[in-house]
Amino acid sequence: MKTNKATVLTFAEKCKSILSANWRGQLNTIKADAKGSKEDIYTSKIKYICKRGKPYIWIPEKELHNVNLIVDERGSFSVASPIPGPLVGLLRSIKKLPDRVALTGDVVPLTDEKAQSATKVLREVMLSEQTAISASSYSVSGVLSSSDHSRTSRSENLKDLLEGDEKYIVYKFTQRSCVYIDGNGSTHEIDEEDMGRCKTDPLARLSAKLIDGINQSAARRRALMLFCLTYKNANAKDAYMLSVDRKGFEVLSKVAGPLSKEDIGQYQWKEFRFNLKEEARDVESFCRQLVEMEMDAVKEVSSHSGLA
Repeated sequence: MKTNKATVLTFAEKCKSILSANWRGQLNTIKADAKGSKEDIYTSKIKYICKRGKPYIWIPEKELHNVNLIVDERGSFSVASPIPGPLVGLLRSIKKLPDRVALTGDVVPLTDEKAQSATKVLREVMLSEQTAISASSYSVSGVLSSSDHSRTSRSENLKDLLEGDEKYIVYKFTQRSCVYIDGNGSTHEIDEEDMGRCKTDPLARLSAKLIDGINQSAARRRALMLFCLTYKNANAKDAYMLSVDRKGFEVLSKVAGPLSKEDIGQYQWKEFRFNLKEEARDVESFCRQLVEMEMDAVKEVSSHSGLA
């Protein structure tokens, strides 16, 4: 396979893509009755959208965060890379965490006018997902529709902010620092200027549906196993799509581990990175290249087996 000079996203690009891919994060604020203590923290899951790379969060009126933020606007916000469907249990079983972003900064309430503007953007974000899926080709639409809609659809998960009975207060999260944390726990501080310069990956907003759509299909997962054999010389017993971006994708594969003293090999889960021949402009381009890679892999296997 041909590869680009830069075969992976920068840490800043990964952070921005994770923020754009998800719609739920963990907000931490300092309890108002903590008498100045920085250790007494209130935490809960909050829904949000990104506008120009900045998180805008919707906090239910009854949430303690609203009281806390009147006294102290400081907060932290953590967002994980979406891990849909069967990946949740698998990652938990091997004690692996998803990549995530940790922000610190100020949580500032919006004026009524700006809150209305943010709500308008929320509607546009929800509509853009539906429009992108409707405009997809038959084959790509088939992959996206194979995913668990209730867990992977941004519009489905955000609609209660507009249609539900609960009332919300809208805030802007003004970040002071950003840290990228990979699945092994290693941390990387991100420069604010780098975050401002980089663009959101074009696959980010549909990545959860794309990943889950591939993993829900036995045939598509067999193709991932074939990639491991052809491109990584690894005989995989099982495989799942772990992440996708415009430059390539990561696959979590079950492969034979080193032999023990009794010459018995134990299977272990291992990550492989596959690079695309050209950067994917959208989900259509990404899926087209996956099909081409599968065709090339089949030809490669057939030629070695004498069936070509």
